[in-house]
Amino acid sequence: MEAQEDSSNRIHRRVTVLAAGSWGTALAMVLAENGFQVMLWTRSEEHAAAMNKQRKNEKYLQDVMLPNNITATSSLEEAIAASELVLFVSPSAAMRQVAQAASPYIKDEMLIVHATKGFEADTLKPMSIVLAEELQRPVENIVVLSGPSHAEEVVRRLPTTVVVAAGELVCAERAQDAFINTAFRVYTNQDVAGVEIAGALKNIIALGAGLSDGLQYGDNARAALMTRGLAEIVRLGVQMGANPLTFAGLAGVGDLIVTCTSKHSRNWRAGYKLAQGESLSDVLHTMGMVVEGVKTTRATYQLAEKYQVEMPITTQLYEVLFNGKQPKLAVEALMGRIRTNEIEQF
Repeated sequence: MEAQEDSSNRIHRRVTVLAAGSWGTALAMVLAENGFQVMLWTRSEEHAAAMNKQRKNEKYLQDVMLPNNITATSSLEEAIAASELVLFVSPSAAMRQVAQAASPYIKDEMLIVHATKGFEADTLKPMSIVLAEELQRPVENIVVLSGPSHAEEVVRRLPTTVVVAAGELVCAERAQDAFINTAFRVYTNQDVAGVEIAGALKNIIALGAGLSDGLQYGDNARAALMTRGLAEIVRLGVQMGANPLTFAGLAGVGDLIVTCTSKHSRNWRAGYKLAQGESLSDVLHTMGMVVEGVKTTRATYQLAEKYQVEMPITTQLYEVLFNGKQPKLAVEALMGRIRTNEIEQF
Protein backbone atom coordinates (compact mmCIF):
# COMPACT_ATOMS: atom_id res chain seq x y z
CA MET A 1 0.00 0.00 0.00
CA GLU A 2 1.19 3.51 -0.74
CA ALA A 3 2.28 5.74 2.12
CA GLN A 4 -0.44 7.79 3.74
CA GLU A 5 -1.07 11.08 1.96
CA ASP A 6 0.11 14.26 3.67
CA SER A 7 -2.97 15.81 5.34
CA SER A 8 -1.97 19.25 4.06
CA ASN A 9 -2.82 18.07 0.54
CA ARG A 10 -6.39 17.25 1.57
CA ILE A 11 -7.60 20.53 3.01
CA HIS A 12 -9.80 21.37 0.00
CA ARG A 13 -11.20 17.84 -0.35
CA ARG A 14 -14.63 17.34 1.17
CA VAL A 15 -16.15 14.47 3.12
CA THR A 16 -19.59 14.13 4.66
CA VAL A 17 -20.73 12.74 8.02
CA LEU A 18 -24.41 11.84 8.53
CA ALA A 19 -25.29 12.56 11.35
CA ALA A 20 -24.04 14.73 14.23
CA GLY A 21 -24.42 12.40 17.21
CA SER A 22 -21.50 11.71 19.55
CA TRP A 23 -19.94 9.01 17.34
CA GLY A 24 -20.53 10.92 14.12
CA THR A 25 -18.94 14.02 15.63
CA ALA A 26 -15.94 12.02 16.89
CA LEU A 27 -15.32 10.54 13.44
CA ALA A 28 -15.78 13.96 11.87
CA MET A 29 -12.96 15.18 14.10
CA VAL A 30 -10.73 12.30 12.98
CA LEU A 31 -11.34 13.24 9.35
CA ALA A 32 -10.84 16.92 10.10
CA GLU A 33 -7.51 16.19 11.78
CA ASN A 34 -6.50 14.34 8.63
CA GLY A 35 -6.98 17.53 6.65
CA PHE A 36 -10.40 17.06 5.05
CA GLN A 37 -13.08 19.72 4.90
CA VAL A 38 -15.87 17.95 6.80
CA MET A 39 -19.58 18.62 6.30
CA LEU A 40 -21.39 17.42 9.45
CA TRP A 41 -25.13 16.96 8.92
CA THR A 42 -27.91 17.22 11.48
CA ARG A 43 -31.67 17.26 10.96
CA SER A 44 -32.09 20.42 13.04
CA GLU A 45 -31.30 23.88 11.67
CA GLU A 46 -30.95 25.12 15.25
CA HIS A 47 -28.46 22.37 16.09
CA ALA A 48 -26.38 23.14 12.99
CA ALA A 49 -26.40 26.87 13.70
CA ALA A 50 -25.39 26.33 17.32
CA MET A 51 -22.46 24.09 16.34
CA ASN A 52 -21.20 26.60 13.79
CA LYS A 53 -21.49 29.51 16.23
CA GLN A 54 -20.23 27.85 19.43
CA ARG A 55 -17.74 25.52 17.67
CA LYS A 56 -18.91 22.60 19.81
CA ASN A 57 -21.64 19.95 19.84
CA GLU A 58 -23.24 20.82 23.17
CA LYS A 59 -25.93 18.17 22.79
CA TYR A 60 -23.57 15.18 22.63
CA LEU A 61 -19.95 16.19 23.36
CA GLN A 62 -20.15 19.30 25.51
CA ASP A 63 -16.48 19.90 26.32
CA VAL A 64 -14.99 19.30 22.87
CA MET A 65 -14.15 22.18 20.55
CA LEU A 66 -14.75 21.58 16.84
CA PRO A 67 -11.91 22.51 14.46
CA ASN A 68 -12.53 25.15 11.82
CA ASN A 69 -12.62 22.63 8.97
CA ILE A 70 -15.85 21.09 10.28
CA THR A 71 -19.01 22.83 9.03
CA ALA A 72 -22.43 21.81 10.32
CA THR A 73 -25.49 21.92 8.07
CA SER A 74 -29.10 20.72 8.08
CA SER A 75 -29.18 20.50 4.27
CA LEU A 76 -28.39 17.06 2.86
CA GLU A 77 -27.70 18.54 -0.57
CA GLU A 78 -25.17 20.99 0.87
CA ALA A 79 -23.64 18.28 3.07
CA ILE A 80 -23.05 15.78 0.26
CA ALA A 81 -22.27 18.00 -2.74
CA ALA A 82 -18.68 17.59 -4.00
CA SER A 83 -17.76 15.09 -1.28
CA GLU A 84 -15.56 12.11 -2.07
CA LEU A 85 -16.58 10.08 0.99
CA VAL A 86 -19.98 9.87 2.71
CA LEU A 87 -20.00 8.39 6.21
CA PHE A 88 -23.36 7.21 7.57
CA VAL A 89 -23.53 7.13 11.38
CA SER A 90 -27.30 7.33 11.85
CA PRO A 91 -28.95 4.95 14.36
CA SER A 92 -30.00 1.65 12.79
CA ALA A 93 -33.70 2.57 13.10
CA ALA A 94 -33.16 5.71 10.99
CA MET A 95 -30.60 4.40 8.49
CA ARG A 96 -32.98 3.55 5.66
CA GLN A 97 -34.79 6.87 5.94
CA VAL A 98 -31.55 8.86 5.94
CA ALA A 99 -30.19 6.82 3.01
CA GLN A 100 -33.38 7.41 1.03
CA ALA A 101 -33.15 11.14 1.62
CA ALA A 102 -29.42 11.24 0.76
CA SER A 103 -29.66 9.04 -2.33
CA PRO A 104 -30.43 11.80 -4.91
CA TYR A 105 -27.19 13.59 -4.05
CA ILE A 106 -24.84 10.58 -3.97
CA LYS A 107 -22.65 10.03 -7.03
CA ASP A 108 -21.13 6.76 -8.18
CA GLU A 109 -17.57 7.84 -7.45
CA MET A 110 -18.28 8.65 -3.79
CA LEU A 111 -16.99 6.14 -1.24
CA ILE A 112 -19.78 4.99 1.11
CA VAL A 113 -18.84 4.06 4.69
CA HIS A 114 -21.04 3.32 7.69
CA ALA A 115 -20.21 3.07 11.39
CA THR A 116 -23.55 1.95 12.84
CA LYS A 117 -23.80 -1.24 14.90
CA GLY A 118 -27.18 -2.89 14.57
CA PHE A 119 -29.80 -4.54 12.35
CA GLU A 120 -32.90 -3.10 10.75
CA ALA A 121 -35.74 -4.15 13.05
CA ASP A 122 -38.34 -5.13 10.45
CA THR A 123 -36.10 -6.89 7.92
CA LEU A 124 -33.23 -8.06 10.19
CA LYS A 125 -30.83 -6.75 7.55
CA PRO A 126 -27.40 -5.30 8.44
CA MET A 127 -26.68 -1.69 7.57
CA SER A 128 -24.52 -2.55 4.55
CA ILE A 129 -27.50 -4.23 2.88
CA VAL A 130 -29.81 -1.33 3.77
CA LEU A 131 -27.39 1.17 2.23
CA ALA A 132 -26.76 -0.96 -0.86
CA GLU A 133 -30.51 -1.18 -1.47
CA GLU A 134 -31.27 2.50 -0.99
CA LEU A 135 -28.18 3.85 -2.77
CA GLN A 136 -28.47 1.27 -5.57
CA ARG A 137 -24.86 0.16 -5.55
CA PRO A 138 -23.13 -3.22 -5.04
CA VAL A 139 -22.95 -4.22 -1.39
CA GLU A 140 -19.30 -5.18 -1.96
CA ASN A 141 -18.53 -1.45 -2.33
CA ILE A 142 -20.04 -0.48 1.04
CA VAL A 143 -17.45 -0.14 3.82
CA VAL A 144 -18.21 -0.80 7.50
CA LEU A 145 -16.11 0.79 10.25
CA SER A 146 -16.17 -0.97 13.61
CA GLY A 147 -14.08 -1.86 16.64
CA PRO A 148 -13.44 -0.76 20.25
CA SER A 149 -13.87 2.99 19.92
CA HIS A 150 -15.79 5.14 22.40
CA ALA A 151 -16.41 8.64 21.06
CA GLU A 152 -15.40 10.20 24.38
CA GLU A 153 -11.87 8.81 23.98
CA VAL A 154 -11.52 9.30 20.22
CA VAL A 155 -12.14 13.05 20.54
CA ARG A 156 -9.38 13.23 23.18
CA ARG A 157 -6.98 11.53 20.73
CA LEU A 158 -6.48 8.58 23.06
CA PRO A 159 -4.98 5.64 21.12
CA THR A 160 -7.78 3.84 19.28
CA THR A 161 -7.68 0.98 16.78
CA VAL A 162 -10.55 -0.02 14.48
CA VAL A 163 -11.22 -2.13 11.41
CA VAL A 164 -12.78 -1.21 8.06
CA ALA A 165 -14.35 -4.03 6.05
CA ALA A 166 -15.62 -4.28 2.49
CA GLY A 167 -16.06 -7.07 -0.02
CA GLU A 168 -13.94 -5.04 -2.44
CA LEU A 169 -10.59 -4.61 -0.68
CA VAL A 170 -9.79 -1.44 -2.62
CA CYS A 171 -12.81 0.25 -1.01
CA ALA A 172 -11.65 -0.76 2.47
CA GLU A 173 -8.18 0.55 1.66
CA ARG A 174 -9.61 3.91 0.54
CA ALA A 175 -11.42 4.20 3.86
CA GLN A 176 -8.29 3.13 5.72
CA ASP A 177 -6.31 5.90 4.06
CA ALA A 178 -8.97 8.50 4.90
CA PHE A 179 -9.26 7.68 8.61
CA ILE A 180 -5.85 6.47 9.75
CA ASN A 181 -3.58 8.74 11.79
CA THR A 182 -1.21 8.50 14.75
CA ALA A 183 -4.07 8.30 17.29
CA PHE A 184 -6.55 6.34 15.16
CA ARG A 185 -5.08 3.16 13.68
CA VAL A 186 -7.14 1.36 11.02
CA TYR A 187 -6.90 -2.25 9.79
CA THR A 188 -8.70 -3.71 6.76
CA ASN A 189 -10.85 -6.84 6.52
CA GLN A 190 -13.05 -8.34 3.79
CA ASP A 191 -15.43 -10.19 6.13
CA VAL A 192 -18.25 -7.65 6.18
CA ALA A 193 -20.75 -10.12 7.66
CA GLY A 194 -18.47 -10.95 10.57
CA VAL A 195 -17.61 -7.33 11.34
CA GLU A 196 -21.27 -6.22 11.27
CA ILE A 197 -22.54 -9.18 13.29
CA ALA A 198 -19.83 -8.78 15.92
CA GLY A 199 -20.38 -5.05 16.21
CA ALA A 200 -24.12 -5.43 16.67
CA LEU A 201 -24.25 -8.45 18.99
CA LYS A 202 -21.62 -7.27 21.46
CA ASN A 203 -24.18 -4.65 22.58
CA ILE A 204 -26.45 -7.46 23.79
CA ILE A 205 -23.68 -8.90 25.94
CA ALA A 206 -22.87 -5.41 27.25
CA LEU A 207 -26.47 -5.07 28.43
CA GLY A 208 -26.01 -8.37 30.25
CA ALA A 209 -22.73 -7.20 31.76
CA GLY A 210 -24.46 -4.09 33.07
CA LEU A 211 -27.20 -6.22 34.58
CA SER A 212 -24.64 -8.50 36.22
CA ASP A 213 -22.68 -5.57 37.66
CA GLY A 214 -25.88 -3.89 38.82
CA LEU A 215 -26.76 -7.05 40.72
CA GLN A 216 -23.26 -7.00 42.30
CA TYR A 217 -22.38 -10.42 40.88
CA GLY A 218 -18.70 -9.53 40.57
CA ASP A 219 -15.83 -10.00 38.15
CA ASN A 220 -16.16 -13.78 37.80
CA ALA A 221 -19.73 -13.50 36.54
CA ARG A 222 -18.90 -10.69 34.12
CA ALA A 223 -15.94 -12.64 32.68
CA ALA A 224 -18.11 -15.73 32.21
CA LEU A 225 -20.87 -13.70 30.59
CA MET A 226 -18.45 -12.11 28.12
CA THR A 227 -16.82 -15.44 27.25
CA ARG A 228 -20.04 -17.38 26.78
CA GLY A 229 -21.53 -14.36 25.03
CA LEU A 230 -18.73 -14.44 22.50
CA ALA A 231 -19.49 -18.13 21.91
CA GLU A 232 -23.09 -17.19 21.06
CA ILE A 233 -21.96 -14.44 18.71
CA VAL A 234 -19.64 -16.82 16.87
CA ARG A 235 -22.32 -19.51 16.60
CA LEU A 236 -24.77 -17.17 14.92
CA GLY A 237 -22.09 -15.45 12.87
CA VAL A 238 -20.81 -18.69 11.34
CA GLN A 239 -24.36 -19.70 10.40
CA MET A 240 -24.79 -16.32 8.70
CA GLY A 241 -21.63 -16.78 6.64
CA ALA A 242 -19.00 -14.99 8.73
CA ASN A 243 -15.37 -16.01 9.14
CA PRO A 244 -14.92 -17.22 12.76
CA LEU A 245 -11.48 -15.59 12.92
CA THR A 246 -13.10 -12.15 12.64
CA PHE A 247 -14.62 -12.62 16.10
CA ALA A 248 -11.13 -12.92 17.61
CA GLY A 249 -10.26 -9.49 16.19
CA LEU A 250 -11.04 -5.85 16.87
CA ALA A 251 -14.69 -5.98 15.80
CA GLY A 252 -15.23 -9.10 17.91
CA VAL A 253 -13.45 -9.64 21.19
CA GLY A 254 -11.91 -6.15 21.09
CA ASP A 255 -15.24 -4.34 20.95
CA LEU A 256 -16.82 -6.84 23.33
CA ILE A 257 -14.24 -6.08 26.04
CA VAL A 258 -14.56 -2.31 25.87
CA THR A 259 -18.36 -2.29 25.66
CA CYS A 260 -18.80 -4.66 28.60
CA THR A 261 -16.34 -2.91 30.92
CA SER A 262 -16.33 0.81 30.14
CA LYS A 263 -18.12 3.65 31.92
CA HIS A 264 -18.70 5.16 28.47
CA SER A 265 -20.83 2.21 27.29
CA ARG A 266 -24.49 3.16 26.87
CA ASN A 267 -25.49 -0.48 26.77
CA TRP A 268 -23.64 -1.30 30.00
CA ARG A 269 -25.25 1.71 31.69
CA ALA A 270 -28.69 0.68 30.48
CA GLY A 271 -28.23 -2.85 31.86
CA TYR A 272 -26.98 -1.46 35.16
CA LYS A 273 -30.05 0.77 35.49
CA LEU A 274 -32.37 -2.14 34.72
CA ALA A 275 -30.73 -4.12 37.53
CA GLN A 276 -31.55 -1.24 39.89
CA GLY A 277 -35.24 -1.78 39.19
CA GLU A 278 -35.85 0.93 36.57
CA SER A 279 -38.25 0.09 33.77
CA LEU A 280 -36.96 -0.21 30.22
CA SER A 281 -38.99 2.81 29.10
CA ASP A 282 -37.60 4.94 31.94
CA VAL A 283 -34.04 3.82 31.19
CA LEU A 284 -34.32 4.69 27.51
CA HIS A 285 -35.90 8.05 28.33
CA THR A 286 -33.27 9.09 30.87
CA MET A 287 -30.33 7.90 28.75
CA GLY A 288 -31.14 10.53 26.11
CA MET A 289 -29.20 8.61 23.43
CA VAL A 290 -29.88 5.50 21.36
CA VAL A 291 -29.15 2.20 23.14
CA GLU A 292 -28.66 -0.06 20.12
CA GLY A 293 -28.46 -3.23 22.21
CA VAL A 294 -32.17 -3.13 23.03
CA LYS A 295 -33.36 -3.30 19.42
CA THR A 296 -30.50 -5.67 18.59
CA THR A 297 -31.65 -8.10 21.27
CA ARG A 298 -35.06 -8.36 19.65
CA ALA A 299 -33.59 -8.74 16.16
CA THR A 300 -31.02 -11.32 17.27
CA TYR A 301 -33.66 -13.34 19.11
CA GLN A 302 -35.49 -13.59 15.76
CA LEU A 303 -32.28 -14.38 13.87
CA ALA A 304 -31.48 -17.18 16.33
CA GLU A 305 -34.86 -18.72 15.61
CA LYS A 306 -34.41 -18.26 11.86
CA TYR A 307 -30.99 -19.92 11.79
CA GLN A 308 -31.84 -22.41 14.58
CA VAL A 309 -28.91 -21.30 16.74
CA GLU A 310 -28.94 -21.76 20.51
CA MET A 311 -28.34 -18.39 22.21
CA PRO A 312 -29.25 -18.70 25.92
CA ILE A 313 -27.85 -15.32 27.03
CA THR A 314 -29.68 -13.49 24.25
CA THR A 315 -32.86 -15.42 25.08
CA GLN A 316 -32.75 -14.51 28.76
CA LEU A 317 -32.04 -10.85 28.01
CA TYR A 318 -34.96 -10.84 25.59
CA GLU A 319 -37.16 -12.12 28.42
CA VAL A 320 -35.92 -9.39 30.76
CA LEU A 321 -36.29 -6.57 28.24
CA PHE A 322 -39.57 -7.48 26.59
CA ASN A 323 -41.41 -9.92 28.86
CA GLY A 324 -40.68 -8.41 32.27
CA LYS A 325 -38.60 -11.27 33.64
CA GLN A 326 -36.65 -10.40 36.80
CA PRO A 327 -32.90 -10.19 36.12
CA LYS A 328 -32.08 -12.53 39.04
CA LEU A 329 -34.40 -15.18 37.62
CA ALA A 330 -32.72 -14.82 34.23
CA VAL A 331 -29.31 -15.46 35.80
CA GLU A 332 -30.68 -18.48 37.67
CA ALA A 333 -32.01 -19.84 34.39
CA LEU A 334 -28.56 -19.47 32.79
CA MET A 335 -26.72 -21.05 35.71
CA GLY A 336 -29.19 -23.93 35.91
CA ARG A 337 -28.91 -25.00 32.29
CA ILE A 338 -28.09 -28.62 31.49
CA ARG A 339 -24.39 -29.39 31.67
CA THR A 340 -22.50 -29.32 28.36
CA ASN A 341 -19.04 -29.17 26.77
CA GLU A 342 -17.30 -25.79 26.54
CA ILE A 343 -15.74 -26.39 23.11
CA GLU A 344 -18.59 -26.58 20.64
CA GLN A 345 -18.81 -27.45 16.99
CA PHE A 346 -20.21 -24.70 14.77
